[in-house]
Amino acid sequence: MAELEVALIGAGGIARTHLPAWTALGARVRLYAPDGQAPALAREFGATSVGSLGEALDGAGVVDVCTPTDTHREITLAAVAAGAHVLCEKPLALGATEAEEMADAAEAAGVRLYPGHVVRFFPAYARLRDLVAGGGLGRVAVARFTRTGRYPTWSGWFADPARSGGILTDQMIHDMDIARWLFGDVVRVHARQQGHLTAPAPEGAVATGTAVLTHASGTVTQVVGVWGPPATPFRTTFHVSGTGGTVEHDSLAHLDLRITGAVSSGPAAGIPAGDFGESPYLTQIREFAEAFAGGPEPRVSGRDGVAAVRMAEAAAESARTGRAVELTLRTTAATTSTAVATKGIEQ
Repeated sequence: MAELEVALIGAGGIARTHLPAWTALGARVRLYAPDGQAPALAREFGATSVGSLGEALDGAGVVDVCTPTDTHREITLAAVAAGAHVLCEKPLALGATEAEEMADAAEAAGVRLYPGHVVRFFPAYARLRDLVAGGGLGRVAVARFTRTGRYPTWSGWFADPARSGGILTDQMIHDMDIARWLFGDVVRVHARQQGHLTAPAPEGAVATGTAVLTHASGTVTQVVGVWGPPATPFRTTFHVSGTGGTVEHDSLAHLDLRITGAVSSGPAAGIPAGDFGESPYLTQIREFAEAFAGGPEPRVSGRDGVAAVRMAEAAAESARTGRAVELTLRTTAATTSTAVATKGIEQ
């Protein structure tokens, strides 16, 4: 793989997972963070700190956007205008219109835009994908995904829905994307959220959300998210049932899958950790880097990122109005994605 010139924008928690991956792949990384935290992070990992976004973008072949969600559009469009490929942390944007603008701009410029939907690269979810795609569970009827962790009070912007989209968009979009990856396009979303949903969020704040997704295939998926008190351990689970059997996973109990049926003391961390073998963040960035260098397309596309934002946006509308939101399937020459319809359904 040719050496990549990478501009990494941001120096928060997610940047700390991306930077070691780029370093392990031999990329030359220049780091810029609007909050002034870049020099310390650059020293820690042997990267080069620069003083402005323009300096970071100058000559970069790849731009890795690790900043708050409300800044993604501006930085991504600047990177695309500079002729760089882009890895943008999830979600691509707060709204589908912005996300689509980003994807359109990348396609028009002939560069690649990939969203950081890293859960697709975690071993249990990748194996689940193989199992479902290979027909091992038969026709899947229902699925349930949960994601629990401490309320991200370490950065105030997470609690501000105008900046992060809140728990439905910032956290639960992971499992909405997984559900669509596994079972196809979503045509209906019904969501609820409760708890502390505004900024600032004090220590001890709690927020929860749930979304029921109806897929065009007929599969029904429930997605549950929790932001809990400081000692809440990070945990993910799934339970998927089909005509051929049931598959279960609990990240705190085991890192692999358990299949039944016909088929054989202080604040917790905010980012999943465990003995995954290779870091899923490294697996993700290697796959993206190979694509940036002209290799095969990775397992997630920019249009997948747009579709995930559409589902999250529909969930937020449903939670606000108390009504389900219908999504209509839209086919383009490049891909099939979902678009928000103009009406909800009374419950």
